Amino acid sequence: MHIFSGLWAPLITPFGADGALDLASLDRLTRHLVQAGLDGLVVCGTTGEPATLSTDEKALVLGTVQTAAPQLPLVMGVTGVAPAAVASECRQWARQGVAGFLVPPPAYVRPSQQGIVHFYEHVAAEAGRPLIVYDIPYRTGVTLELDTLRALADLRGVQAVKDCGGDAHKTQALIADGRLQILAGEDHQIFGTLCQGGAGAIAASAHLHTDLFVALHTALREGHLPQARALHHALAPLVRTLFSEPNPGPLKAALAMQGLIATPTVRPPLTPARPTTVQALTRAMDAARQASA
Repeated sequence: MHIFSGLWAPLITPFGADGALDLASLDRLTRHLVQAGLDGLVVCGTTGEPATLSTDEKALVLGTVQTAAPQLPLVMGVTGVAPAAVASECRQWARQGVAGFLVPPPAYVRPSQQGIVHFYEHVAAEAGRPLIVYDIPYRTGVTLELDTLRALADLRGVQAVKDCGGDAHKTQALIADGRLQILAGEDHQIFGTLCQGGAGAIAASAHLHTDLFVALHTALREGHLPQARALHHALAPLVRTLFSEPNPGPLKAALAMQGLIATPTVRPPLTPARPTTVQALTRAMDAARQASA
């Protein structure tokens, strides 16, 4: 199975000015991204602010995206500490037809490497859909060592890694190993990961100038390195600006400027992008388009 290859976007969750779900904006944004040629969507990943969503809200978000993108595979983000609880939530979303789950290791409790393997072994056996391991130590406080990821590759139901681990040697070793699909999770690493043979990327930045990110992925897949290099350099300042404040504040500001969502509202404790960042985003978006022309 190779369903997790290609370019994916981890969807934002739009809110109205009052902080309530804005499903009309979510529908509009999803349809826009589908038309731009993405290979899949992640629902309730980090960019979707899932920690602020109730279970009922998550179900509404997933249902809206499924209606707007019936032709695309969808991955649902699921987090937690107790493996039985995480597996139970996975089974809930499996009944709604998702293709798989993006699951980070248990945060806060500081498990051993063997404890991490046992966690994924339990979840993978019970989830009902394949897992993408979310390696993001700066959020979870948990380091996934290379030997641990190799052990996870032996588990039935663990298929891919969203690589935010920050270790270039580990990334290269996992790609060379070949048993897991390695997806760039840091947007500035898309070019390097794909050049080494990675399976794709889950990129929040691909909400913006989606056609250019699709073109970058296509150029690398087809071996057109000069074109891909030019696109990478054109998009790099935009990526840097988008993450100059906590995600998804700047991203929502940019999407609201484009009219793809109604407001740039984020839920506390996140804060909206500062006016200076919004101005910088406008310049970066214009510059990316001009540089790629």
